[in-house]
Amino acid sequence: MIKVPYNTILEKITAQKQLSKEEIEAKIKEKMSQLSGLISQEGAAHIIANELGVKLLEQTEGGKSKIKDIMAGMRSVTAVGKVTAVYETREFQRKDGQPGKVGSFVIADETASMRIVLWNDLADKLAELKQDMTVKITNAYTKENNNGVEIHLSSSSELQINPQGESIGEVAQKQEAVRKKIEELQQNDNNIELMGTIVQAFEPRFYEVCPQCNKRVKPKEGIYSCPTHGTVTPSYGYVANITIDDGTSSIRTVFFRSQLVNLLKIDHEKMLAIKDNPASFQPLKDDLLGKTIKIVGRVSKNDMFDRLEFVAQLVFPDPNPSEELKRLEQEAQIIE
Repeated sequence: MIKVPYNTILEKITAQKQLSKEEIEAKIKEKMSQLSGLISQEGAAHIIANELGVKLLEQTEGGKSKIKDIMAGMRSVTAVGKVTAVYETREFQRKDGQPGKVGSFVIADETASMRIVLWNDLADKLAELKQDMTVKITNAYTKENNNGVEIHLSSSSELQINPQGESIGEVAQKQEAVRKKIEELQQNDNNIELMGTIVQAFEPRFYEVCPQCNKRVKPKEGIYSCPTHGTVTPSYGYVANITIDDGTSSIRTVFFRSQLVNLLKIDHEKMLAIKDNPASFQPLKDDLLGKTIKIVGRVSKNDMFDRLEFVAQLVFPDPNPSEELKRLEQEAQIIE
């Protein structure tokens, strides 16, 4: 199922039907009431968009999608963009005992940017990529990861470098995160920057994942199976909850794998050592308490506990004091 973010649905309805956000949300609330609460807010928004004849997914000529219109759950994706970053490949052991590889890079067009993930032989293409090259991706699929929507290339996908007839204008710059106070946070806020002090830290939880795609796997009769890669010997992912306080309020913040190791300033192997020896987390926990950090991420609703939570997507464990002082001075000047 293609997952269109709630805020994106609101934006598209507003743009195509000239309705205010308040009018749209009133329709969504009414639809949820009509269905006796048996549908989510996003589901009701989809229904309203359909009833109004709003097109949520758009493609340009030749079936190409602009990056801003690419959603999680799409198949047969075609996109063109400029390379803005290239990352190293990582090797792993496949279920058949053969070595595998995965790597990634980032592309951008005039509308947005997105991470591209390459598996196995396709990962060799990374060696040919340089910044500002134009690439065309065809027959790819998308999925949602901790850091947002990604494009994944499978064995049937194609990556063309500097394809003829394709050009990209000035690429969209990554939108700067918006600094907010915790008391100002609202459900579905995205790309938000918080600055606060750690007042509570909980022990990390570990869970089995596929070593190739990092998707969570659960045992059945002692065998771990990934929907994409079949029977696997699992690796481990991890997550920890940290409570942040900025003086206006506090919020529980979720730190997944890469964000957690950045926060703790350790590597993956040391995290796995904590799994085998939970008591070794205590000194790290002691160092965290009272520490001021800066994080960028999104706000989500924990329905079980009926509260807002923050999902960290970038972590700055040692924010620059002079930069923060300059920010405070600028804010004071605006208020005056």
